[in-house]
Amino acid sequence: MPATIFIALLGIKVELHLLILPVLALGLNLLLFLAVPFILPLVGIGKGTPEFRTAKLLIPSLAPGLSSFPFILEFLGEDYLAKAAMSDLGNKVFVLFFLYLVAMNWHYGLQFDKPKNGGTKLRPLIKAMVSEPVNIFIAAALVLLGFGFTMHSLPFFLSETLEKLSMIMTPLVLLFIGLAVKIKRKQFFQIFSLLCTRAGLVLLISGIFVSIAGINAQNEILLILAFGLSACSFWPYAHLAAVDGMEADISEKKKTFSSDYGVAILALSFPLSTILILGVLNSGSFFVHSYNIFVISVLFLAVGFAIPLFGGLNKKWSGLKGLGFKLKSPATENA
Repeated sequence: MPATIFIALLGIKVELHLLILPVLALGLNLLLFLAVPFILPLVGIGKGTPEFRTAKLLIPSLAPGLSSFPFILEFLGEDYLAKAAMSDLGNKVFVLFFLYLVAMNWHYGLQFDKPKNGGTKLRPLIKAMVSEPVNIFIAAALVLLGFGFTMHSLPFFLSETLEKLSMIMTPLVLLFIGLAVKIKRKQFFQIFSLLCTRAGLVLLISGIFVSIAGINAQNEILLILAFGLSACSFWPYAHLAAVDGMEADISEKKKTFSSDYGVAILALSFPLSTILILGVLNSGSFFVHSYNIFVISVLFLAVGFAIPLFGGLNKKWSGLKGLGFKLKSPATENA
């Protein structure tokens, strides 16, 4: 992935309007973060529970590197991959810094009654961000671009190695997704409902943006939708796991997060996002009309909200049947 992004960035012309892309991606993250607390109770996740906080941390995050980048490259080409990589910088700020502060804020507030301040913990996080291979390659590519370098300017052995590494990204990601699918049966429908609602909300926000901005170019619209439908990121789970390690001696019900629930969300998020992204990128000109984006958005929202509603009705029906059986039992015994 770093090699692919490096090649893509060296192939574009740095233009001022591209600098707005990270801001737009960060805006999407924040809108999802603000909307999630209203959605979670509707899909059956109670407020104040570890599952609630876990979902609120994971759902607004995006992992385009492992979910949408390979398909954007295959369907839209290197120019659009470079735009997606630029957009991901805003998402990285959100998942690495903002969500870390949120996680620590909840941890201190719930467990220790201390000032809700994660400032002292930022140093290792900054170090991790700076040392991450993707960010190193993005920074290196931007520096080389600033000095007028391209892929053709690099030594042959280096450019050839990077191109070969880039080619194996897609099959490796598909293999990873296949190995990651492990989820409990009881959680499946609730998380599936939540992820469908997330997809519907992303499409709704994207449709509004496309309409207001007046975007008519097919590939631009497909890029916006594919990027927004990326799977949930591993970074919030890393913050969650760090907090979980600090709460090793605390009972599961009193913990800030639910590690198992977080793993289940990630496991289902990747294959579902892959299916949705492939569906979008194979849609041709269907999404050029923003009306179609809104229709599909409403459809996903309806599915997301209908699943827990159907489950609730099922439980009530089962309860009524059980009550009827108990009422009839004495009569049967007298007979």
